[in-house]
This record gives sequence, structure tokens and C-alpha cells, in this order.
Amino acid sequence: MSEISKLTELRKLMLEMEHSLGLLDLSSVERDIYYAATDLTDTPFSVNTARLFEHALVAEVSRPTFFRALKTLVFKGYLTQCSAAGRGWYVVELPK
Repeated sequence: MSEISKLTELRKLMLEMEHSLGLLDLSSVERDIYYAATDLTDTPFSVNTARLFEHALVAEVSRPTFFRALKTLVFKGYLTQCSAAGRGWYVVELPK
């Protein structure tokens, strides 16, 4: 099996998993931000925007696009603002 074939199989598996988790309603940028937030959770499910913006999955995303996608993730319930931690902190919500 060639490297590209292996990558194709991996991508198909990810697509199936995203479908089963209900993540297909997110844009690719929104999914990458959600994955990055999940990867960076410090305390139980919380992450701040400064660290999130530096994550490898969103490193190429422009600042305006990043914040638009972040706002959409909050609106859709994938992230919630953490009022206890202050501005710029979000709680990662598990997909339903």
C-alpha cells in the first residue's frame, strides 16, 4: 500500500469519526480550532485564546477568521466562555 493510499484510508476514517461525533456541521477551520482546544485543555476542559491561536492546527488561520470561527463555535455550543477564569478562556464541550 502506498503512502498516499494509507493517508487516504486515514482521512476516510477521520471523516467517519467526524460524522459519528456530529462534527460535520463545522467548517474545516472550526473543526481545527475545536481539535486544538481539545488538545490544549489545561484545567478540566478550559483553554485560553492566546495558546489556542499558537496551536499548529490553526497556525495558518488569519486572526479575523480565527475569531469568527471561535464565535461560531461558542454560538453552536462546542465552546463556552469560562466566566470564572476571565476573558479569553473557553470550556470545551463534548459533542452531543
